[in-house]
Amino acid sequence: MATVARTVQAPPERVFSVLADGWSYSDWVVGTVHIRDVDPHWPTPGSKLHHKAGPWPLSLHDSSTVLACEPGRRLRLNAGLWPLGAAIVDIRLEPASENTTRVVIHEDFEAGPLLWIRNRVNDLILHRRNIETLRRLADIAERAHDYRRAGTA
Repeated sequence: MATVARTVQAPPERVFSVLADGWSYSDWVVGTVHIRDVDPHWPTPGSKLHHKAGPWPLSLHDSSTVLACEPGRRLRLNAGLWPLGAAIVDIRLEPASENTTRVVIHEDFEAGPLLWIRNRVNDLILHRRNIETLRRLADIAERAHDYRRAGTA
């Protein structure tokens, strides 16, 4: 199990707008190299985004399904990577101040061979991956604000 947190210089609504854009996942989720399709009602519970992960020719095609969604506060996913398995990813947004958000990602293997071989090394890999994932998410959410501000100046 891996839990990572980061403070983002953007309000929760702006951070959630990145999460709500399923087409942006390959921009910030480490390991996802291409989004193949996104259900039109993403991120409502039951909706899916279809992704490709890993380098060619070893890339895997699967999908991630929304398990729970509280706009501006939480997104919980079942992230598939079959035949390796699946993970539950819980992303929570907590207001830290007027214009900052504490983002917490909790990820744990749910099924498949990755669950069976779970150990401290795997947890460390997930931890390091999610540090970079949160860095990328922060860059996108913070940059969105900079673009809007530059356009109004």
